[in-house]
Amino acid sequence: MRLIVARCSVDYAGRLSARLPSAVRLIMVKADGSVLVHADGGSYKPLNWMNAPNHVEEGEGRWTITNPKGETLVITLEEVLSDSSHDLGTDPGLDKDGVEADLQVLLADHPGEIEEGMTLLEREYATDIGPVDLLCRAADGQVVAVEIKRRGEIDGVEQLTRYLEFLNRDPLLAPVRGVLAAQAIKPQAKTLAADRGIGCVEVDYDALRGIESNVLRLF
Repeated sequence: MRLIVARCSVDYAGRLSARLPSAVRLIMVKADGSVLVHADGGSYKPLNWMNAPNHVEEGEGRWTITNPKGETLVITLEEVLSDSSHDLGTDPGLDKDGVEADLQVLLADHPGEIEEGMTLLEREYATDIGPVDLLCRAADGQVVAVEIKRRGEIDGVEQLTRYLEFLNRDPLLAPVRGVLAAQAIKPQAKTLAADRGIGCVEVDYDALRGIESNVLRLF
């Protein structure tokens, strides 16, 4: 990971246009190529960002980041206060709470509860940017990545977006679509998911627990 503290301005052009005027900010470049611009406030959310895959062109005092969607992020560097790189190694991923872990097991056993005719290909499908909760196949044969949350929020949509961008680089899997499955999904998350072509499914945890498992047991 590369961390740069600099006085900079940021211009974005894509689905809309936005500008961040000159100020001291943190620019974060992750190992997968994602570029995020943070202020010293506003909790965890960046002021602007460009997910991978993208192309970063570093010029004299200016970075131009573009992606296959035709979006452009231009960072104009006026003064660099700090520039450091750190190897964080492989992240083991997030330990899910009990409900999320149970939901993952239940939906892996009963993928048809997510979508009729869906079958499981692999649980915790490994990628270079983290494990996909469930990799499934839809009734029409398309591969589907399922992200499972207790509560579906914008962060879950962003996480699934990154997985989809990565999975769709694999010609053996593409085209891959995504589904966010949760007990409840916030309206803002549903709006963002719809904009990105991601499906949303609200599941009844208690009802799932009452379904007989399709795994054969001795007793």
